[in-house]
Amino acid sequence: MPANTPVVLLRESTGRNRLLPILIGAPEANAIHLALEGLTPPRPMTHDLFRHVLEAVNVNLVRVVITEIKEHTYYADLHLTTPYGDLVVSGRPSDAIALATRFSAPIFAEEALLDEVGQEAAAEDDDDDEQVAEEILDEFHDFIESVKPEDFFES
Repeated sequence: MPANTPVVLLRESTGRNRLLPILIGAPEANAIHLALEGLTPPRPMTHDLFRHVLEAVNVNLVRVVITEIKEHTYYADLHLTTPYGDLVVSGRPSDAIALATRFSAPIFAEEALLDEVGQEAAAEDDDDDEQVAEEILDEFHDFIESVKPEDFFES
């Protein structure tokens, strides 16, 4: 895997809490990040434009389903409702997820796909997670209190 390759990590919300890691491109990662953070760029990005077009013709994205993997490539279906009936369109998972974040649509994965490539998540210990987060914050606060502007410039 190339260094700094963005990964979407989907997790089952029920059952075994398996993880489904999907490598995606940097533009799609940025599009997903912006939508998850609720940030609106000054001009619509491609996924925003597509959402606006779908809404203008009264089409809604109901859900995204990651369906399969073939030769290390994932596939996804976008489930749409239209004035003329329901429609399923195939697409790249990264684009489908970027659209799902804009429509607040749920994202699913086929059970067979999770059985094939899903990874068991490590057991979570909320107390340990909280302690690690507090330690990181403490270290960051110490850094902020001690840093000086000249620390960022070469002598």
